[in-house]
Amino acid sequence: MLRLLFLLVCHALPTSAADKPHIILVMADDQGWGDMAYQGHPVLKTPNFDKAAAAGLRFDRFYAAAPVCSPTRASVMTGRHPNRMGVFKWGHPIRPQETTIAEALKQAGYVTGHFGKWHLGSVRNSSPVNPGKNGFDEWLSAPNFYDNDPVLSHKGTAVKKEGESSIIAVDAALDWIRESLKQDQPIFAVVWFGSPHHPHRAVEEDLAHYRDQPAKKQHFLGEITGMDRAFGKLRDALDELGIRDNTVLWYTSDNGGLPGLGDMGPFRGNKGQVLEGGLLVPAILEWPARIPKPRQTSVRCNTSDLFPTLLDIVGSNPPAGVPLDGTSLVPLIDGKLDRRPAPMGFWDYPTGGISTPSENWMRELLKAQQAGGDLEPNAASAKAAELPKTPYPTDSFPGHSAWTDGDLKLHRIQKGNKAPRWELYDLVADPSEKNDLVNTKPDKLEPMKKALETWLASVVKSLNGEDYGKR
Repeated sequence: MLRLLFLLVCHALPTSAADKPHIILVMADDQGWGDMAYQGHPVLKTPNFDKAAAAGLRFDRFYAAAPVCSPTRASVMTGRHPNRMGVFKWGHPIRPQETTIAEALKQAGYVTGHFGKWHLGSVRNSSPVNPGKNGFDEWLSAPNFYDNDPVLSHKGTAVKKEGESSIIAVDAALDWIRESLKQDQPIFAVVWFGSPHHPHRAVEEDLAHYRDQPAKKQHFLGEITGMDRAFGKLRDALDELGIRDNTVLWYTSDNGGLPGLGDMGPFRGNKGQVLEGGLLVPAILEWPARIPKPRQTSVRCNTSDLFPTLLDIVGSNPPAGVPLDGTSLVPLIDGKLDRRPAPMGFWDYPTGGISTPSENWMRELLKAQQAGGDLEPNAASAKAAELPKTPYPTDSFPGHSAWTDGDLKLHRIQKGNKAPRWELYDLVADPSEKNDLVNTKPDKLEPMKKALETWLASVVKSLNGEDYGKR
């Protein structure tokens, strides 16, 4: 019902293709805030990312909605915190009841394509949560990260590809874009790289830059340079196709940096943690028609903002009555915003991820289909629409949550049913979150506590299915 009402509302909106930009979203897998040459990395080579950062809107305080992969990707798709739909950790599938940005943009007249890592459910034919069931007309996708020479799912059919993994995703996207430009419709493409996720296997062309580095880092750095080459190929093609001016090209990553490998700059923590180092990621937005001059911003933004921002750009309304956690960044794009208008909430729920061995699953699917058969989706994806049999309590919020309001960040850390522990930091004066102010700012502490717990209760209500039942 949630999707149906949204589609009926959007269907009534004007869909003039000439007024709408093309939109391309690109995302890395495990690239931290400092894993860019333009951020001052001492050895990393990212010339194409550097060019984009020097030409468009560079975000210096951009957050992943979660400190691990699948949840952040769910936030991009919906504009909602991933816990609202039960995407707690890696491998948890998106709920089919959710309205995705691909569905919303289709209703606004876009053709849609997904290329690369999915990790929001099975990519098999009968999966209720494959990219095609989530609004994508075309898709060449992996159930998790993918490496060089991968087997990918082309609309449910396993296909063997050869080449560097990021280049494969960009080439597939460009082939589709070229064909789609023959139609009188704007294009929405999602290109999600599988790098620099472990295991790191850079190709020789990219590895050659880092032979003087420790063995452990060579392939990690090489994979980022491989992404940079792919991003440069995509970026250059927009010029060749004559669509660069009116294309929104938005790049970011899905979580903070990897411990022992990634560069988190001055920030404490890493992937998997609700500290700044686990959440802050590189982000660049290019749109020459709307952002004619380069700018940098320290306004705090996050991946949940993409959904409302893109709907605002194309003139569509978000789903009525459904809580969004993102906010439109159009005023920021237009240079009219110097402070985030709403706080940001984070919540790492204490539950495990779901194993999604992409390489093995795709080989099994290829073998089955070559023999004339097919495979059913894994159990988690097959049951993705199911709501909790026992509702989650709305007065207990285990795990590590946080509330960022302006430059203050409040942490709420609760183990089981024990009383929560609170920590408060000034992110400007103390970006490393080392100087706890919880006992020195009582005037700030209590309102932030109340706001965070009100938000957590709202998330739990969504998790229990209230957003769907009211439609």
